[in-house]
Amino acid sequence: MKLNIAVLPGDGIGPEVTGQAEKVISAVCSKKGHEAVFRHGLIGAVAIDRASNPYPEETHRLCMDSDAVLFGAIGDPRYDNDPGAGQRPEKGLLSMRSRLGLFANLRPVKSIPALYDKSPLRRERIEGVDFVAVRELTGGIYFGRPQGRSEDGDTAYDTCVYSRDEIERISRLAFEIAGKRRGRLCMVDKANVLATSRLWREVVQQLSAEYPGVETEYMFVDNAAMQLIQWPGRFDVILTENMFGDILTDEASVITGSLGMLPSASIGLYTSVFEPIHGSYPQVAGKDTANPLAAVLSAAMMFEHAFKLVEESGMIEEAVERSIEAGVVTEDMGGAESSRTSEVGDWLVDYINGL
Repeated sequence: MKLNIAVLPGDGIGPEVTGQAEKVISAVCSKKGHEAVFRHGLIGAVAIDRASNPYPEETHRLCMDSDAVLFGAIGDPRYDNDPGAGQRPEKGLLSMRSRLGLFANLRPVKSIPALYDKSPLRRERIEGVDFVAVRELTGGIYFGRPQGRSEDGDTAYDTCVYSRDEIERISRLAFEIAGKRRGRLCMVDKANVLATSRLWREVVQQLSAEYPGVETEYMFVDNAAMQLIQWPGRFDVILTENMFGDILTDEASVITGSLGMLPSASIGLYTSVFEPIHGSYPQVAGKDTANPLAAVLSAAMMFEHAFKLVEESGMIEEAVERSIEAGVVTEDMGGAESSRTSEVGDWLVDYINGL
């Protein structure tokens, strides 16, 4: 099978972690008789520097012509204080999501026994945690209009907008995922305050009748944030809007012990994007110390969701778990006894080659 993959390394540690993911993908393809074709494109600050656009047309065409996209990270402190946000790197990510129709972001959160002691939460709270957050990705306050600042710069405003069609599309996907798992869906909103949340709740309540095999509950976002820490094992599938999903899944990183362990898949109308949920972490860029495991696990999600190659996905997941058990991890997880980013990638390749 030929796998046409667009690679958008982006900024900061993005090139380092996607580089390790590419090595692992190539190893799996070699082992299973597939051909991986990687084509690279610009996005984020590096795209502004080279093409004066955080998401150039050439990058968009590359994504549209690919079976899947492997994305690294976006962000550069040089652009953090741009009040007009005219050329912020993050606008490249939002443009990509919008133009590729990446309406659904899937973020699995699964505790790994070898990392139980790395989490700040007590072992009994995180044992056996295994849930998926389904986050709407192309609507809400990140995309709503109007958005901006007053002429004197002293007032800023953002608008949260959702349509029934947007909510129904993502909700159906969440119900289908729940039906294939443990049959429990938790809809997270702020329906006691927000009109958009009340529409979300109305649509999900109507759809739930079509999925009698799925137990549906509703939870305000502040309660959900607390429950994620107090009792994360209660969740199976979490369905929520854009900003709530962004915040809650970053919070959930404490369950795994490191933000560098959480992969994601953004399912789109034209293609799908696979990326670690962490940022560009410019402070360590180029030092070969960044954790590549979230990017590698994103590659595992790519095999499963984009190419329907479940066995190949499992090979990567197994390699990652064995590397953690063997202590072959970067400094965020291993402390003084840590490995370099590239050493972790090499270990994973060697393990896959030995399968």
